[in-house]
Amino acid sequence: MSPTSKGRGSSHLCNSLFFFLAAALSFLTLTVHAQSSSTIDTSSPTHGPSAPINRRSLVTRFNPTRHSTLASTTPIQVGNGNFAFGTDITSLQTFLPFSTMSSWGWKTDALPPNRTQSDIDGYKGVSWLNHGRPVQYDFGGPPDIEAWLRGSPNRVNLGRVGLRFWPDSLGDSQAVNVSETDLQGTKQLLDLWTGILTSEFTFQGTPVKVSVASDLKTDTIAITLDSVLVRDGRIGLFLDFPWNEGKEKFSAPFVGYWDVPEKHMTNLTLTQTPSNVVRSARTRHHMESDAFDTYIGGAGSDAFSIHRVSPTSHLYEIRPQPRLVRSREFAVSIQFSPAKESVNDPSNSGQSVPSVSSPIQVFDSSKKGWEEYWTQSGFVDVLTGSTDPRAEELQRRIILSRYLMRVNEAGDSPPQESGLVNNGWFGKFHMEMYFWHSAHWALWNNWSILNLSSSIYARFLSASKTLSQVQQGWSSGARWPKMTDPSTGRSSPGELNNLLIWQQPHPLVFALYEYRSYPTKETLRKWKEVVKGTADWMSAFAWFNETTGRYDLGPPLHVVSEDTSPNVTLNPAFELAYWKFGLGVAEEWIHQLNEEPVPTEWTAVRQGLAPLPMDVDDGTYSVYEGIDRNFWTDSKYTSDHPALVGLHGWLPPTEGLDLGVARRTAEKVWTHWNTTNCWGWDFPMLAMSAARNGAQEKAIDWLLHPEFQFDDVGMPIGGTRVPTPYFPGAGSLLYAIAMMAAGWDGARQGNAPGFPADGWRVRAEGLNKAL
Repeated sequence: MSPTSKGRGSSHLCNSLFFFLAAALSFLTLTVHAQSSSTIDTSSPTHGPSAPINRRSLVTRFNPTRHSTLASTTPIQVGNGNFAFGTDITSLQTFLPFSTMSSWGWKTDALPPNRTQSDIDGYKGVSWLNHGRPVQYDFGGPPDIEAWLRGSPNRVNLGRVGLRFWPDSLGDSQAVNVSETDLQGTKQLLDLWTGILTSEFTFQGTPVKVSVASDLKTDTIAITLDSVLVRDGRIGLFLDFPWNEGKEKFSAPFVGYWDVPEKHMTNLTLTQTPSNVVRSARTRHHMESDAFDTYIGGAGSDAFSIHRVSPTSHLYEIRPQPRLVRSREFAVSIQFSPAKESVNDPSNSGQSVPSVSSPIQVFDSSKKGWEEYWTQSGFVDVLTGSTDPRAEELQRRIILSRYLMRVNEAGDSPPQESGLVNNGWFGKFHMEMYFWHSAHWALWNNWSILNLSSSIYARFLSASKTLSQVQQGWSSGARWPKMTDPSTGRSSPGELNNLLIWQQPHPLVFALYEYRSYPTKETLRKWKEVVKGTADWMSAFAWFNETTGRYDLGPPLHVVSEDTSPNVTLNPAFELAYWKFGLGVAEEWIHQLNEEPVPTEWTAVRQGLAPLPMDVDDGTYSVYEGIDRNFWTDSKYTSDHPALVGLHGWLPPTEGLDLGVARRTAEKVWTHWNTTNCWGWDFPMLAMSAARNGAQEKAIDWLLHPEFQFDDVGMPIGGTRVPTPYFPGAGSLLYAIAMMAAGWDGARQGNAPGFPADGWRVRAEGLNKAL
């Protein structure tokens, strides 16, 4: 029988973990809100506020420009966080089928052969003993059902929009087959300040200009074609729709299957004027039991024709009416949405199609929304006045990451690893990666964005309690899934998906950051049930070892690096520290709320957790208790996420952490880890560790490490491990930059404590401190 604590105890009051929430109440000046106009100038610790940063000049300095996409594997995108449209050199998807993706576009696949829904609902995996307690996991069951559960639902490519060329103005003429090499003088430019994407080129000696923007509030793009070819009826658009299914773990750089038109169905509905002129249209795309609508609307007097090219394809041509279009400009809006249940008639005669935002409205929304984004949240200038030649590249990464995260990862559910560019892991998101994707929003004061996706914890609370207590048999709490989707919230089958635990304390960090910025009872109550469910499972998972008189974590479990045997992994260092930190936050949350006593189980586990595993002779921390002492020279253990540096870098100092040992451990990681196999967030995590340990030059080295690359449009490169883009790299970069620029709790006096004094002049506006 495990012991329990009967009181809060003096050690509780002395624990530095509990400083954080109390500090939020007492020292509100530590939080710099987005509406603040103050500027931190780090050219000298004694300098006061300087002139505001010229944000527009710095942002537009890094406007992406391309002259070809013949060898491109990433698009230039427009979007709003819930929706994104990837483009080739034409600012559309004329030659390369880059994706149109959303947070809401999911398809459920057909059931495996000879299986029923009852088989799916009755799926069970293996049952493993956890210190004598049987735990039912989601792996080891029927392979066909597991494959279906992993791949269904899957995120879909909503459709393709591109340019169409005709040889003459005749309505019945066949389109010309055109390739990118048939265009001359191609140039594509993205104006980051307005979100407007423009391409210019000549086709058969005639100039063409294409402008595209995304509405910041609806999933709509506006397209403007400017060319004599419009007036002559020789240029227009096409829509095409792919089949989607979850049979492949990765679908990159393109998503969907274009060669199986017989598997799915599309139909067309038109709204026509009495003169039989088309002003709006709707296509409906049916795949299995799911359907998606695409609405097309002209601009004012712009009329067009739209027709299906053949009954055996899902390709539709949109053509300006040559006798009705008197100018050289043609503009349309195209909106994507889930199918509306009230529209069921597949015929195309006489129905009314809901109107969509006009192209002018979409362009205005883009301009206004992007200007607000760039001006009303945090900003960092590492370039102006810096003499280090690397400042230009670091600033480029910051600006482009800020743009791409707003396009791909500002929606109402956690983002997948590749955002809305392509599909990784069947398009599903990973809850352990949510920290690296989205914690930066808190530091950059983008609370309206972060609040959208962080609500996933309240939405998943019931399902996570069922996973913990009903399926797995834990005594209490909510176990947050590792890989899942917003449609079901269920844990996807797989050993890693079931045995990884470092996602569990994440909601406590998100709650704490919100409370530091908004220290009210309302915030405390908003997160109360999530905090309780999270900490209840953390205390239930910890096993009281009667022999040692301590609480152990595992086995079985998988560590952050996912490279140890789960059946022998006991008391991993990072997970122990994160558990102690998280339980401390949860205790103080209930204490500040002052509506009920702090559960004694939480305190008992926090105070009684096993000490961090350490090699006494070497003076460094170990990955887990009992690991081979030679693990430092064994590539099996030093070729993935170096979570040991997170003990003092990603995490603030936790009770029992020896800062000298933590520094020696980090320095040994620097020299012994196989960084050629590191990826994404590993490098910003290494930088954060270096910064906290006073090695600011090393922090910059990690952020600009040769293995940590961003392509010409700012996409974080996945490398050999995963497809590009790998957005945890961008999110962690922004988190590290904010931490290094605005500081962290307990950082040295002066501004930008994470940057070197020599060669760097850093100015920051509207940032919040890191923990």
